[in-house]
Amino acid sequence: MSVGYIGNAFSLQMVAPEHLDRVRFEAVDLAEYPLGEFHSIVGHADIAAVLGVGMNRASVMLNPEDTMLVAQLVGGRLPEGSKTLPEGFRLQGVLVYFTRRNKC
Repeated sequence: MSVGYIGNAFSLQMVAPEHLDRVRFEAVDLAEYPLGEFHSIVGHADIAAVLGVGMNRASVMLNPEDTMLVAQLVGGRLPEGSKTLPEGFRLQGVLVYFTRRNKC
């Protein structure tokens, strides 16, 4: 079963070692995605508030059918209690997905 996650960071611990050679990253525009339809694993309350998703400090192991949308904060550390991005800050969208293995 395929799951779509949204998070504020990506870790190699989210992928089993046997699948590391299949992980791909693609820069995307976050505005093109319905963020509320993704399962939130955003572990930072202020980033979750800016994105309009729930905060959920969860550890996941991605399966080859899963995708993850990463909203990477660029510009520094958000001031506590932020609901919007201050001037000079932005969220860089990165889609994490797996390629298919070629069968021999």
